[in-house]
Amino acid sequence: MRQRPYLQVDVFTPEPYRGNPLAVVLDGEGLTAEAMQQFTNWTNLSEATFVLPPTPEGRAAGADYRVRIFSPGRELPFAGHPTLGSCHAWLQSGGQPLVAGRVVQECGVGLVALRQDDDRLAFAAPPLIKSGPLDEADVARIAQGLGVARSDILHHAWCDNGPNWRGVMLRSGAQVLALKPDGAILAGLDVGVVGPRGKVGVVGSSDADGIAFDVRAFFPGNNGLAEDPVTGSLNAALAQWLIGAGLAPARYVASQGTALGRAGRVHVEQDGSDIWVGGHTVTCISGTVRL
Repeated sequence: MRQRPYLQVDVFTPEPYRGNPLAVVLDGEGLTAEAMQQFTNWTNLSEATFVLPPTPEGRAAGADYRVRIFSPGRELPFAGHPTLGSCHAWLQSGGQPLVAGRVVQECGVGLVALRQDDDRLAFAAPPLIKSGPLDEADVARIAQGLGVARSDILHHAWCDNGPNWRGVMLRSGAQVLALKPDGAILAGLDVGVVGPRGKVGVVGSSDADGIAFDVRAFFPGNNGLAEDPVTGSLNAALAQWLIGAGLAPARYVASQGTALGRAGRVHVEQDGSDIWVGGHTVTCISGTVRL
């Protein structure tokens, strides 16, 4: 064991303790997957990441660093808020990208590009592994587990970009925020729920806070059903689905975490063939950990 530099970063918020926290170990060299998993479980956070040098293949392809992403009980090939938080931590610790203004992260799904948008970081949404409508049996089960009528699910799709998200759109953001899901019925499912504020797919100019959608994410964890405060991977997949289907404009802001007392804001923008998903990041804890 040795002392390793460590940051705890809050993601998708400019205000500390209002987004989704992430543990970042900035020197993961020499750690086994078992040690990384054990530390992740100990943090009691939704994810922890371990920053490493790129593989030779990754370096040849332009990667600036490699990251391994863990959640309680499993390693993830990709996750959004750990991508933004790890990039923030890498830059704060003195990381210098190979190309100015552009950072390339290597992770389980391959290479992920990041850019700086004013005072926010944003990542290019990786391609969906699985898309298209859900099976009707899944939709009926999700409706029952969410405690809504099947007719309240207006649209649905696979939103799988590593995590196996199933996405459903309800009638309104208010309905999304009022959900009290049944963990027994939804056991084993990763479910993302989105509800528009105002008319479907329209960033209503009448919305005082400029929010187009309310989002909630439910997944197996903590010996039952867990809710993620703010979820980059889900919002990236939702954006690809909703924009592609004409259910959302090419640029919008989603709110997530309200039901948990957070104030996450996810900024989505389509730029050509890429969809960029971004938010503010802020360091809350800086020090070392013994690993």
